[in-house]
Amino acid sequence: MLPFTFTRPVSLIRTGILTIAEKWEKVLGGKVSFLTEDYLSGKYPCHQEDDNLLINGSLIPDKSLFESIKILEKGQCLVKGEKPLAARVSAKEIQGLKTPVLQFGLKGIEYSRDLFAIENLWDIFLLNDKALRIDFELITKGRMSRSLPASVQVISPGNIFIEDGVKVEHAIINAAQGPVYLAAGSEVMEGCMIRGPFSLGEHAVLKMGAKIYGATTIGPHSKVGGEVSNSVIFGCSNKAHDGFLGNSVVGEWCNLGADTNNSNLKNNYSNVKIWNYAAKSYIDSGLQFCGLFMGDHSKSGINTMFNTGTVVGVSANVFGAGFPDKFIPSFTWGGAAGMVSFETEKAIALAKEVYKRRSMEFTDTDAGILTHLAAIRRD
Repeated sequence: MLPFTFTRPVSLIRTGILTIAEKWEKVLGGKVSFLTEDYLSGKYPCHQEDDNLLINGSLIPDKSLFESIKILEKGQCLVKGEKPLAARVSAKEIQGLKTPVLQFGLKGIEYSRDLFAIENLWDIFLLNDKALRIDFELITKGRMSRSLPASVQVISPGNIFIEDGVKVEHAIINAAQGPVYLAAGSEVMEGCMIRGPFSLGEHAVLKMGAKIYGATTIGPHSKVGGEVSNSVIFGCSNKAHDGFLGNSVVGEWCNLGADTNNSNLKNNYSNVKIWNYAAKSYIDSGLQFCGLFMGDHSKSGINTMFNTGTVVGVSANVFGAGFPDKFIPSFTWGGAAGMVSFETEKAIALAKEVYKRRSMEFTDTDAGILTHLAAIRRD
């Protein structure tokens, strides 16, 4: 799941309305913590007690999986083949559990049903339709939506849920093909056209005249304009101007300059190949439609063109004429004409300024994560 898991545990990937962790918190009725890489554990610590329930962070909860997990006894592990799904363990057993849990003598219980899980980068947008519908029901069950202003033109209003503090006027919302959720404090400016399923996060903004095709998720504190189709923006990122984003995933703290466009279909209609960090080569996604994957803190200049299936790492800045390479490493600046390294100190200084724009604090812990990632890239 790189580049997105360079900067977060797998369970903090957003697909649907919520992150995977938030989905489990809703289902379990409590807070979760994270068993993750050492360099991320300062920001995402693991809370341990005498009795602990571990859940594979790629799994999206459904009723069957939840029922199977909650009846696990201490020392038991729910598996599907060789894939561990969940385990109930003591605090002592948690130590070192980054290796397969079955090596610790846990009793494996086979799970027979199909899984709903994020296994590949493209699953984030590919499964977004189903995830949006599940989250919509989970969040809105037993609640009443705020009323829509008379100036908003709607189709299937029963599939639209508006939280408190939403601003929306003179927009068109079509929820006939899937639900539309507007979170608290979000804004849909005049002239926007939305076709569900769609989610707009807290305090996120759709700029005037935006055209949104489902299934699309725009995370909290993001600003989006232009044309967007079947894409996921995690949060705190901007695509504020015209340009096309399709079948794509954008992390946090990213900015797409005006008229940035991505291709999501090859001219010969063949399958799209995607850079895989583990294989250090391109792998076949099996998809005809596959766009851009951009890691946290990365940016593009005005009129940037991204080729089909481009992967951009963390803290990269892409600009200039022509199509850049389909793989842009972390901490690099440039484009088709060539790339140069982006100094760690400057990357941290830039991140601090971006956080300030949203009145958020970029901590020493955040800086440590970027420093670690920069060192990995250069080594």
